[in-house]
Amino acid sequence: MAAYRRSQSGGRRILIVSYHRVVSDFTGELQRSIPGLLISQETFRRHLEEAHAAGYELASISDAVDVMAGRRTAKKDLCVVTFDDGYRDVYRYAYPVLKQMGVPAITYLPTAFIDTDKRFNHDRLFHLLRRVQERRFHPDFEAMPGPSVDLLGPILSGHKTVSAALDDFIGEHPTRILTGIIDALEKQLGGGSDLVPEQGDVMSWDEVRTMARDGFEFGAHTLGHTVLTQEPTPVVEHEILESKRTIEREVGIQVKDFAYCNGWYSDEIIRVLGQNGFRSGVTTEDLPNRVGGDPFTLKRKVMWENFSLGMMGDYSSALTVCQFDDCFGVLGMSRPVLGRRPHSLAPLIGSIPGANVIIQDTVLPASTLTKVTPVEVVQVTEPVLVTDPRVAAVVGGTQVVVASDVALAPEAAQPEEIQ
Repeated sequence: MAAYRRSQSGGRRILIVSYHRVVSDFTGELQRSIPGLLISQETFRRHLEEAHAAGYELASISDAVDVMAGRRTAKKDLCVVTFDDGYRDVYRYAYPVLKQMGVPAITYLPTAFIDTDKRFNHDRLFHLLRRVQERRFHPDFEAMPGPSVDLLGPILSGHKTVSAALDDFIGEHPTRILTGIIDALEKQLGGGSDLVPEQGDVMSWDEVRTMARDGFEFGAHTLGHTVLTQEPTPVVEHEILESKRTIEREVGIQVKDFAYCNGWYSDEIIRVLGQNGFRSGVTTEDLPNRVGGDPFTLKRKVMWENFSLGMMGDYSSALTVCQFDDCFGVLGMSRPVLGRRPHSLAPLIGSIPGANVIIQDTVLPASTLTKVTPVEVVQVTEPVLVTDPRVAAVVGGTQVVVASDVALAPEAAQPEEIQ
């Protein structure tokens, strides 16, 4: 199977593995954190040993990109270790192992969280949803953002686990919806320090600089861990460029690599990366990388503790190697989730000079909606006719009307009034 994958990949396999949190006590942490983000320090060490024993050269992202581009050849298949989000666990428990074993790695940083006590939206929501379950609490959906029922409904009905429902929801909704649900749940649950997760703290800049001095690479991962396919182009550019510039300023390195939040990307995001000095972008698509392939759609295998658990519940060397050699993919037993997504309509609105948006008989200038995803906030109850071909080509249904010759109503709603 390894030989088959090697031939498919153009002569050399380029395996990129992704981790999030490396912890000392997996069983204890499992009770309070998203399971799929966790791996124990001991299992992580074994993964590196298994990859080496399976014939992989543990290489840097720089090496992998060069081999894919044909700038260098590799004597062995390559395995690249990556970390998303910059959790402090990586500094505490992964960094010592990597340094001791001489294994390179890259960590992708959402820079607005570095050197702060903030927690990621996914960790905050997971924590709050567990509190909802523990208290048998029934939220008042009328006082929450409309999409909240799509998140909480499957959990409260028992159709989905918290982590599964959260993963599906985050990929479909922009950051402002997540923060709206967090704020509403915290208020309805009465506030208090127990509603903020203790775990999930992120690195400081001093810790990042310490790793960088030892040769470890860092890439950008937006400012606020933002799923960019849900955002207009100005937000995409700001999140990408400011993340890059902040790392370069704080650490004194050149940032060339990017990780898509939630693994989702679009042609528009790739365009922004290519125009601003990046050389690669990593997804979470569990597919083989091909020599000569697109460096902005690098495939990664996301790993966590249970991917190495055998039938008796203990560590399985054979299963781990099967994961690395993609046996389940070759046999058709696993189906990768593709990360390429159509971008939201928001960039189109801003691109039409002087265009206004009609929302339920109210006309708003496009400039006020630069951070709003129209398909999520617009509800048109009467059929409309879209005649502008620039709009008709991308508008499905009757959600939005873009017109350059509509007068603005003086009583136009303010952005914060749009629900």
